[in-house]
Amino acid sequence: MALEIMKIVVGASTVTNVVPTATRLFRQLPSLVTGPATLSIDAADFLQDDGTAATTLPTLAANNSYYNVYINGVLQMSGLSVYTPGGTGVGSLAITVGAGETIALGTVVVLEIISYAPTSTTTITG
Repeated sequence: MALEIMKIVVGASTVTNVVPTATRLFRQLPSLVTGPATLSIDAADFLQDDGTAATTLPTLAANNSYYNVYINGVLQMSGLSVYTPGGTGVGSLAITVGAGETIALGTVVVLEIISYAPTSTTTITG
């Protein structure tokens, strides 16, 4: 009898759900900002989607979250802002305003935070 390779035969199927959570925070600027300057917005200065005051900026999970900054409805380049999670006095968004640039009184800054909570279920058959 000839030698044969013995193998385990198993079937499996995996279902993965990607569950995004979007947090949107809003700040209407109370004054003109003229660069060069750093515009720093504390967590407590933002309003939530429902109009209530924010108290904290959520932690960004490594490899599962990101944030976007919009000024007057225009998405800004990522290198212009620094996001610090945390509560009042700790959590903030800092935006670099370059020399010769201005952000007008009343301009709306939107901070959008997207976090994912993926789950997978594998069913083994066979």
